Amino acid sequence: MAQIRKATGIVDWLDQRLAVHKLLDVLMVKYWIPKQINFLWAMGVILTTLFTVLFITGLLLVMYYKPDTALAFDSVNKTIMQEVEYGWLWRHMHGVAASVIFLIIYIHMLTGIYYGSYKKGREMIWISGMLLFVVFSAEAFSGYMLPWGQMSYWAAQVITNLFGGIPFIGDALVVWIRGDYAVSDPTLTRFFMLHVCLLPIVIIGIIAFHFYSLRIPHVNNEIAEELDFDLEAEKYMSGDTKNSKVIPFWPAFLAKDFMYISLFMIFFFYLVCFKFNFAMDPINFDPADALKTPAHIYPEWYFLWSYEVLRGFFFDIGGIKAFDIGLAAFGIAQVIFFLLPWLDRSDVVKPAHERPLFFIWFWVLLIDLIVLTIYGKLPPTGVNAWVGFAASLVFLLLLLVVLPVITILERKGAKS
Repeated sequence: MAQIRKATGIVDWLDQRLAVHKLLDVLMVKYWIPKQINFLWAMGVILTTLFTVLFITGLLLVMYYKPDTALAFDSVNKTIMQEVEYGWLWRHMHGVAASVIFLIIYIHMLTGIYYGSYKKGREMIWISGMLLFVVFSAEAFSGYMLPWGQMSYWAAQVITNLFGGIPFIGDALVVWIRGDYAVSDPTLTRFFMLHVCLLPIVIIGIIAFHFYSLRIPHVNNEIAEELDFDLEAEKYMSGDTKNSKVIPFWPAFLAKDFMYISLFMIFFFYLVCFKFNFAMDPINFDPADALKTPAHIYPEWYFLWSYEVLRGFFFDIGGIKAFDIGLAAFGIAQVIFFLLPWLDRSDVVKPAHERPLFFIWFWVLLIDLIVLTIYGKLPPTGVNAWVGFAASLVFLLLLLVVLPVITILERKGAKS
């Protein structure tokens, strides 16, 4: 048992019982970050901040929300928005944060791809990050249902129907997910439980694992230099901070992150106060009506690229139905980024601008994702349908064919 002496203060009292100083050393003071990074490395901390905003505002909203199909719409649009003091603010903050968090996730993800931060020992960092993306997507979709407006209802109808395409178990799975043969009250209750209970717990667990996975291979840097972190840390602690290539997570790294978070929150509250409508579809301000199908059903902007892949294959090919082809393409789109460390066969770990073919591939992929997002919002008719088909095909070819070929060529070039 530890020797307990008279404490000099509350921190010392806690330290004797919980080893607070040792814990802070491991988590922050002696956790080393490369010096040569830029503002894109602040996205992880901004994501954590946004998740905290979602969590706190979600707790405030759930006090007044009613998970019942007869009451849900009014509890959101009347009780919270009109009767609860500052209810409109909590809803706008929650809605804007739910949308903006995907913008930051995509920037974080594309930064990882650009700088090759998924290779040579960093595979688990990448996979845990992609797991977070998938669970956040489920969290966003389940939350989108809760206002029980027209788009909430019909989006649930479309997405749950997709599971019916799974061979053998599809029909039974759809009924199990809905809790009924149609999207109805049990469906809303199930998605409410997922949104406020199960998925947040899973997200917190994966965030902890994601941070832990960073400890061993350490954070990448903008020139992808392999650092001897122990040696550089010794330099820093001996006082040679100028020549050391690392800085401690606290206070040096977080001090810069606080500046980026402050700038971001100005942008965030500008959206909350003046542009909140971008995160709220006007069709969803009509109550859910199972007898009135909207003229055009589409998801939130952050799902549009994968939604376009789903509906991009709009004609049968070789006797295979268009729905089955689209569903298979959609399934591939959901898992393909998990496999990136193994699709990129090159041993080269450098930023994209030092890998000529990969650099072109990266920008073509980014443009293609933007095209898919734009056309995912448009009605799939006439030219729109063919553009969507071409962009979907390009997306699959880029990841399944072009990337492996480019990286094999890089590997052969490095050997010769």
